[in-house]
Amino acid sequence: MSKEKKDFIIKDRRIFSEDAQEVTKETAAEETKEEVTREEPAPEEAESTSQFPEINFATFIFSLNSSALAHLGMIEDPAIGQKKNLPMAKQTIDILGVLEEKTRGNLTEDEENLLKHILHDLRLMYVKEKE
Repeated sequence: MSKEKKDFIIKDRRIFSEDAQEVTKETAAEETKEEVTREEPAPEEAESTSQFPEINFATFIFSLNSSALAHLGMIEDPAIGQKKNLPMAKQTIDILGVLEEKTRGNLTEDEENLLKHILHDLRLMYVKEKE
């Protein structure tokens, strides 16, 4: 065996304040917490600036619908660039079917109609693509 000289680096992980005094972990954590607190907006302000729609049953169903349409190739999926993925489309349609079954009697008339019509349309599109 030959002896190889291994180089190594020593890093000083101590934290120093501006006047070169060592800062304890507790002091560093408190300073970091203060910085984070100052930079983050208030929760009410963050919610009002959100660009996302209100989360409710309808937006959840529309989200699953968009996913199924992307997998059917009806709309392009920018994340993967793949045009069609029929097994994933079937799984998403089946998830919507399970939601229809499990929420029966607990939805408003509008929510029930929305889910029913979306499922009908997606199932027809799936059958056409499967052929």
